[in-house]
Amino acid sequence: MTSAETIRRTTPEQAVRRARIAVSALFLTNGALFANILPRYPEIKASLGLDNVGYGLAIAAFPAGAIAAGLLAAVLIRRFGSARMAVFGTIATGLGLLAAALAPSGILFAVALLIGGASDAITDVAQNAHGLRVQRRYGRSIINSFHAIWSIGAVLGGGMAAAAIALQLPLGVHLGISTALFVIVALVALVFCLPGRDEEADAEATADPGEVATAVRRRVTPRLVMILIALTLIAMAGAIAEDAGNSWATLYLSESLGAAAAVAPLGFIALVGAQFVGRMLGDGMTDRFGQRAVARVGGLIAAVGMTLALLFPSVPGTIAGFAAVGFGIATLIPAAMHAADELPGLRAGAGLTVVSWLLRLGFLLSPPFVGFLAETESLRVGLVVAPAAALVAVLLAGVLEGRKPRE
Repeated sequence: MTSAETIRRTTPEQAVRRARIAVSALFLTNGALFANILPRYPEIKASLGLDNVGYGLAIAAFPAGAIAAGLLAAVLIRRFGSARMAVFGTIATGLGLLAAALAPSGILFAVALLIGGASDAITDVAQNAHGLRVQRRYGRSIINSFHAIWSIGAVLGGGMAAAAIALQLPLGVHLGISTALFVIVALVALVFCLPGRDEEADAEATADPGEVATAVRRRVTPRLVMILIALTLIAMAGAIAEDAGNSWATLYLSESLGAAAAVAPLGFIALVGAQFVGRMLGDGMTDRFGQRAVARVGGLIAAVGMTLALLFPSVPGTIAGFAAVGFGIATLIPAAMHAADELPGLRAGAGLTVVSWLLRLGFLLSPPFVGFLAETESLRVGLVVAPAAALVAVLLAGVLEGRKPRE
């Protein structure tokens, strides 16, 4: 074999490995950016003088922006490429969250989160599209590892926020540092992403609005519609349970249970940390037991763990309860997306796009609802949405794939 042949055989493989690391860095960055501001929400709420209802409505602006921009992402990716749009979205998300941290009023806080959420949706679709492009080069499944790395990023971001709180760093300084750091990481990652425009096959994974409407009309039976609705509700259940930790864990631990400022973020960190463990174990458990069994057992773990934490409130027990939620729901959204993508009678990518877009309704509707319950009853009552959502996933898990027979 000549040296030229060796180069031709090895260079593409090395380029794909570098691209995998680059996509991993983008997922890490995406998880870390938002996680840096979440533990500081109570501080923002207090400084802006928001009550629980106003706070819930304000933070709902982030998923509202994501819903507004979710389907636009496919059009942008086809025109500019998934890697570029992932990095552009990362930069815009970071700047949006920095603006939210510096906002002088509740309205401007919500507007900044709206922009951040729209940018985050573009990043989310784009980095997944590029990850799937890299996966095709690998010839085996690696997409779940990217989502596990997102959870690592969330833990990293939550840890950075906890440290900033302990060091009493001002919000602007803290978010300015995190934005600059992760924007640099994203720009470096872009250099090592796969070059060129996304192939047509890759673009199918992100159908645009017109294609979704056309695909949904083709050969769709009532049974197929019911399955798609059930899969969307499973994904939304995972989103609602996750949002309980994202938006309310720090506030509940600090205000309701009296946890110290540096301890309160541990509820959120426990959730995303346990979610990472669940996702790392998820592929193996799914292969062995099937999506249906894993979703049912996971949903029960989340429901029982959080219910016990709410019935017997304590700081350690609540942190453990949020960890149970994170571990239990870890596979719900990936399983629903995978099942939707393989529904017969829909064009490739249509089911995935519908579920990916609509699941964000969970992130949109949950904060105002929990905020209303917290204002009229208590935040402890409001957090009942987490175990309730997990039970919904348990009840609907029958639409997921069962255990495959061994060949």
